Amino acid sequence: MAHIPVLLQPLIELLAPHPGGQYIDGTVGAGGHSAGILDASAPTGRVLGLDADPKALAVAATNLARYGERVLPRHSNFGHLKQIAGDHGFVPADGIVLDLGLSSMQLSDAERGFSFQTEGALDMRFNPDDTVTAAELVNTLDENELADLIFKYGEERASRRIARAIVHARPHATAAQLAAVIEKAIGRRGRVHPATRTFQALRIEVNRELEVLEQVLPQIVEVLAVQGRVVIITFHSLEDRIVKNFFRQSKELRVLTKHPVRPTRDEALSNPRSRSAKLRAAMKVIA
Repeated sequence: MAHIPVLLQPLIELLAPHPGGQYIDGTVGAGGHSAGILDASAPTGRVLGLDADPKALAVAATNLARYGERVLPRHSNFGHLKQIAGDHGFVPADGIVLDLGLSSMQLSDAERGFSFQTEGALDMRFNPDDTVTAAELVNTLDENELADLIFKYGEERASRRIARAIVHARPHATAAQLAAVIEKAIGRRGRVHPATRTFQALRIEVNRELEVLEQVLPQIVEVLAVQGRVVIITFHSLEDRIVKNFFRQSKELRVLTKHPVRPTRDEALSNPRSRSAKLRAAMKVIA
């Protein structure tokens, strides 16, 4: 499945890359946003591209090879942004980008278990070196713990019924098997698959996504140069709320997006992954 970078045009407009600038793509994925930044900052702009997923990083390295030494791919969770940026001479940075969504290649990789449409193992780890998998959560947490997790990170109103069904149908080995149990427990509700919110909750817990996001935001402020910009794309309300509140409360940042930027109708139609995306941007104004 081809990778299409979400909200690329507004990201480039708000990041405003320029020749000689230093930029950090904390979620380099297949390299789509980084390629846009490198093109806009030609001929001398540079990008430090981070990703917790080594498979994604390998794809990015191949896709961005044409930029030579202007791009530096590194395997790292963006929670270590300040350290990695400092180690590679990217402090201060002129711009920092985070795209918090799953990539199409992660969803289509049956072995990863991110999609409930595959027979893949219930893994869901971005970094295979991490220890906790989704299978461990659904097969070991007690019913109340599981229900609380699904409600907190999936904002799923039927969390109690889902948790009860999951516990009664143990053990769970594949994504498709778990999705079928959830669908049987609560039925279909419109176009969205009934397992969507539960899978979101499990993925967030496995990768500590909200915790890492909260850790990186103050690091971004430290790493940015004055007049440097940060652009963050979120895909659900929990992430968006964290970013919005941090931007508004930070004394060092000036918010550039009064309201989140959403995909156009054409982009949503051509790239369904973009439909729930929200982009927010800010500029560092105080050292």
